[in-house]
Amino acid sequence: MLPLQATDCEHAFCNACITQWISQQSTCPVDRSQVTLAQLQPVPRIMRNMLSKLQLSCDNSAFGCTAVLRLSQLQSHLRECEHNPKKPVMCERGCGLEIPKDELSQHNCVGHLRTLVQKQQGKIAELEKTASEHKHQLAEQKRDIQLLKAYMRALRTTNPSLQNLEETIEYNEILEWVGSLQPARVTRWGGMISTPDAVLQAVIRRSLVDSGCPPSIVGDLIENAHERNWPGGLATLETRQMNRRYYELYVAKRIPGKQAVVVLACENQHMAEDMILEPGLVMIFAHGVEDIL
Repeated sequence: MLPLQATDCEHAFCNACITQWISQQSTCPVDRSQVTLAQLQPVPRIMRNMLSKLQLSCDNSAFGCTAVLRLSQLQSHLRECEHNPKKPVMCERGCGLEIPKDELSQHNCVGHLRTLVQKQQGKIAELEKTASEHKHQLAEQKRDIQLLKAYMRALRTTNPSLQNLEETIEYNEILEWVGSLQPARVTRWGGMISTPDAVLQAVIRRSLVDSGCPPSIVGDLIENAHERNWPGGLATLETRQMNRRYYELYVAKRIPGKQAVVVLACENQHMAEDMILEPGLVMIFAHGVEDIL
């Protein structure tokens, strides 16, 4: 690691040493002036060049290493030094574990493997405990949701005016949302994708949500993007071809950024019943959707 220097007093220190020192007291070890980690910066290049030329003995000289190296070479040498007592070596007695060289003589394969097994068992126990807690919390949340739904049903049953108010608020939200969308024209009805896969439906769902579509109808609109849910006038390829002349009567809005339109029932009350669904339809195309400017 590069040595660091205090910006005010310009005293230089070993990176690891000064970091440890300041973690205990925010002062310069030389003159006791106030210093924080944020005020430390790498020493100038000229000092780095001087330090890199220093000749140093290997840290493992006490264990028999006779190498003398430049500071810039020291770290790479220490990683490979054969005299490093902490250098990982592989046990050749059967377990194949990597162990610090100075611990090899006391190494017990069975003991080490037993320790590893115990650690893994501890991790598994923690994961099982966490999973059990999450499962319990999920079950509680599901119960709470069911209770809320039951409460809402009871309120609607005992207070019809509340249900009417709720429906009015929802209807106004839908009108506000669809009013924010760009009117669209489909120029190539033959490009309709009547059986979108799950991935395409997920993409359209995200676009609906991002556009501000009321959450209460997002699921219904996505369900109504597939021909299996379409009304009689659109249910099969034959009926779609037969009724194509009516398509231009749809009031359609562009789903932002997509080759898709939403045709809401509230804007298409002029259409025949077998051409529209509540709350509306989503039609996805390979091409041919244009904005009406």
